[in-house]
Amino acid sequence: MAERESQIVLGIDPDPASLWPAPRGGEPPNAADPPETAAAGAVLAHCRALIDAAGPACVAVKPQLARFEALGEPGRAVLGAVCEHARAAGLLVIADGKRGDIDVTAGAYAASLFAGMETPFGHIAGLGADLVTVNPLMGRDAIAPFLEQARAAGAGVLLLVRTSNPGAADVEDLTLQDGGTVWERTAALVAELGAEGVGEAGISDVGAVMGATAPWHLQRARALMPNAAFLLPGIGAQGGRVEEQRAAFEPGPAGGLVSASRSIAGAHEARGGDPAVAARAEAERLREAAWALCGVR
Repeated sequence: MAERESQIVLGIDPDPASLWPAPRGGEPPNAADPPETAAAGAVLAHCRALIDAAGPACVAVKPQLARFEALGEPGRAVLGAVCEHARAAGLLVIADGKRGDIDVTAGAYAASLFAGMETPFGHIAGLGADLVTVNPLMGRDAIAPFLEQARAAGAGVLLLVRTSNPGAADVEDLTLQDGGTVWERTAALVAELGAEGVGEAGISDVGAVMGATAPWHLQRARALMPNAAFLLPGIGAQGGRVEEQRAAFEPGPAGGLVSASRSIAGAHEARGGDPAVAARAEAERLREAAWALCGVR
């Protein structure tokens, strides 16, 4: 039987203090190396081992950019190498940086994440991401450079709409004077910006980050954004459950992207045994749960 597609996104949030012991392919750190070099090497080995283990049950990886930026100068190179390893495994890359700024700065962010930029000194390559997370708080002119460069690269953007953190209620759930909430107004913007980017499968190149920890918003979100792919972070460690995300999959299997990070990378802490085996088992469990929501048997 042919293997069914996955809706699982492997979040990659490496903490140098919580890496897998002796990941496959990793070299022991050299005591003479600077801390950032030793940490970067260990993180790279960990991330490659995690992708090798859980990747076959996933459709994409989602590197958290801050985790790599915190590694100092070697961190950017490690991020690029991790993304290359994921692409070699047939996985999409979702760059999770939640960028957002005035148009000039947004353009620079977009160039670094997508196809790069031309300079008087030649072309400087970007990360080559397939999707990036974008903070829409500053409005459409701050989103436009991301969307323009994404479309030029055949990629897409995911706007923060209703996030998974408890503090989301402080702003995103506020009621506007003319009715509705802040997140609902952002959802309307997603639908508006994505209208011309709807593909043959009925999914737009403008999607939404909808936290899996607040599934009661999903039905309303789907009504407002019928063609948007929903990235669903917060599964596992933050308390979200795949089984509660059914509305995300109403347009079909591509409508939902179930994102899990710590619950996959740290599965061995609960299951015991080899970290790679535990990670693959947890990713497979999540994939089975997502298939069930899509009506796949």
